[in-house]
Amino acid sequence: MRISHLKIIRDISKTKSISRAAGINSISQSAASQLVQQLEKQLNIELFDRTKRPLQLTMAGKLYDSACRDIIRRYGEMESQLEALRQELAGTIRVASIYSIGLYQMARMKEHFERRHTNVQIHLEYMRPDKVYQAVTEDQVDLGLVSYPNPSKDLKIIPWRMESMVLVCHPSHDLARKRSIKPADLENKEFVSFDPDLSIRKALDRFFREQGIHRKIVLEFDNIQMIKEALVIGSGISILPERTVRHEAIEGRLVALPLETDGLERPIGIVHRRTKKFSPAIVRFLNFLQETTPKSRR
Repeated sequence: MRISHLKIIRDISKTKSISRAAGINSISQSAASQLVQQLEKQLNIELFDRTKRPLQLTMAGKLYDSACRDIIRRYGEMESQLEALRQELAGTIRVASIYSIGLYQMARMKEHFERRHTNVQIHLEYMRPDKVYQAVTEDQVDLGLVSYPNPSKDLKIIPWRMESMVLVCHPSHDLARKRSIKPADLENKEFVSFDPDLSIRKALDRFFREQGIHRKIVLEFDNIQMIKEALVIGSGISILPERTVRHEAIEGRLVALPLETDGLERPIGIVHRRTKKFSPAIVRFLNFLQETTPKSRR
């Protein structure tokens, strides 16, 4: 059984779809189906329950899938160790990031690093925080970039940077005329906020409770881009990382005002598996991230 075949089985399990797994691996759906049938015939046992939709693993399939993931992970580690022996920076670095790290900023950093190290390719995906943790845990990516990082027995956190938070509103809003914002200025104001399950929302809820401030939540979103779009049409105000609204503030579409309070910052961290063996390329990329940590404006 080839590693490429194991990856196909893993991706069928992951996507619960033979056609989607075939697409991920750049083969036809027919070829992927034939691979599953041949494997089941060889093992003399069914790996997938075809009576259910979406496709489900049988008990045997779960055992086989777990073994596939372990073999793929170990094979990847072996490749990294062989690469280290060659002492050359090459290969692919897989990174998952939350959306609000900054698409433009990360694209520039990716381009800069790849230009400096021409044999290294960075594969960057954006996803929700819970999906970032899942991708790192399942070794689908090498590194994850998250806010309010949460370590666990399987995951380790490398602190990256702290981001200042600001009050953001439309230029026509009453608060836009102020030079800075006191917590009391926010009493009973209409807010466009993050979804309640996100770490940044929980941190802001805690801040308002500590300040004794009541606010009216009029809209909730799971990403900063949607919040900014709501603010641009005057739907309310919000508290966001200063870095994420610089472009809109420069263009005059939004106003970003400093908050007269201490400690309201968003921590950003790099998460990885505790047992992960880093290739030289990943080590160099981690150093690059920490060396180029941008400073927050105040």
